[in-house]
Amino acid sequence: MSDPFSEDSPRLVAEALPGDNSAPESVGELSNRLKRMVEGEFGRVRLRGEISGYKRAASGHVYLCLKDDAAVIDGVMWKGQAAMLPFAAQDGIEVIASGKLTTYPGRSKYQIVIDRMELAGEGALMALFEKLKAQLGAEGLFDPARKQPLPFMPRTIGVVTSPTGAVIRDILHRLADRCPTRVIVWPVKVQGAGAAQEVAAAVRGFDAIQPGGPVPRPDLVIVARGGGSIEDLWAFNEEAVVRAVAACSIPIISAVGHETDTSLCDHAADVRAPTPTAAAEIAVPVLADLRLSLDAYAQRSERCARRYVERGRERVEAQARLLPKRDALLGPQRQRADDAGQRLDRALERRLMAARGQLDRTAGALRPVLLTQRIAAARQRLDQTFKLIEALNPSHVLDRGYALVTDRAGGVLTSAAEARKAGALTVRFGDGEVPARVEGKAAKAYATPAPDQPTLL
Repeated sequence: MSDPFSEDSPRLVAEALPGDNSAPESVGELSNRLKRMVEGEFGRVRLRGEISGYKRAASGHVYLCLKDDAAVIDGVMWKGQAAMLPFAAQDGIEVIASGKLTTYPGRSKYQIVIDRMELAGEGALMALFEKLKAQLGAEGLFDPARKQPLPFMPRTIGVVTSPTGAVIRDILHRLADRCPTRVIVWPVKVQGAGAAQEVAAAVRGFDAIQPGGPVPRPDLVIVARGGGSIEDLWAFNEEAVVRAVAACSIPIISAVGHETDTSLCDHAADVRAPTPTAAAEIAVPVLADLRLSLDAYAQRSERCARRYVERGRERVEAQARLLPKRDALLGPQRQRADDAGQRLDRALERRLMAARGQLDRTAGALRPVLLTQRIAAARQRLDQTFKLIEALNPSHVLDRGYALVTDRAGGVLTSAAEARKAGALTVRFGDGEVPARVEGKAAKAYATPAPDQPTLL
């Protein structure tokens, strides 16, 4: 049985033992000692490894692991450094990370705070290239069915490139030689940090221009850069640039690098040009060739029109030879016209003879004796008619003692009822008119009228 007072026996409450000359240390203090030791011993380091567990937090910070065949170390890259990465980091890419080795007491782990990260040589870069190509190709961004045809003669061309390099001068010079065209340059960086974002923003900016606005919308866009190493051209392999080029509604020519250089931008564009100068040659036709072609078409059109007229004339002449002669066609009509003329002369003669006979008969009826008899008969009928009119003249009737009764409007009254209804009357005698008024009824028939106002009873 153990001795309860032995130093090795467990105690319920911690007590200082003989020989202890230091107080117990807290976990935080130990963690801070370890942190100072690791940071002081190692300081800044460069690690080569494969990215695993890559994750970008909502804050913009990046968390990852670097691993090789023997070990794994955690890594963190703060938002500012992560935004300056010249490539899109992802799992499976071998990189060389530089930074400060430290510990994270919250999880009792050591980690590297990365302030710079680069691809581990061209082999890693090509591996990333192939991985991005396979990933974006699987989404259909390189599908030939998505390619748009280029306009035959664009009025406005947008160029995404550096404004100070030889590329823009070569493009403008070649366009001026072939077919002068309006060019809008969107200046961007073509390599280094932020180059991919500027190129993608320029492509989206051209696509966002509305037709009819103050800035003309390009009919064609050229994304161009001169030759260089794969590192120099890497901005045109970034996912942001590839997606912007693939989504652009304006046809795009990619002219990145020299003939042997190939970028993912070339695969996403509608047409790939081996050089920027070749892009200008693809973009527009040769104006002189167009004029020659137009002249040739005009000559062909003229020859075709002339040939058509000549063939028509030949057909008309051939048909004319088959038609009967003019005399043969007009002979019967001429003969009928002569016959009609002769019949017309005879008819006119007969008509003239008939008119003369009728005139002779009419002239015999117009002798003076007959006219005198007709005038006397007419005068007798006229006298009889005048006597009848005189006999029917109302004035003569009034002279015999009759009177004509009218109302004030001049209407003739023919009954006593009409007279009573009218009230005011006019009585016309042979020698003049007298105004009268009807008063009372039949009982007043024998009333004496006023001397100046006769009353009709």
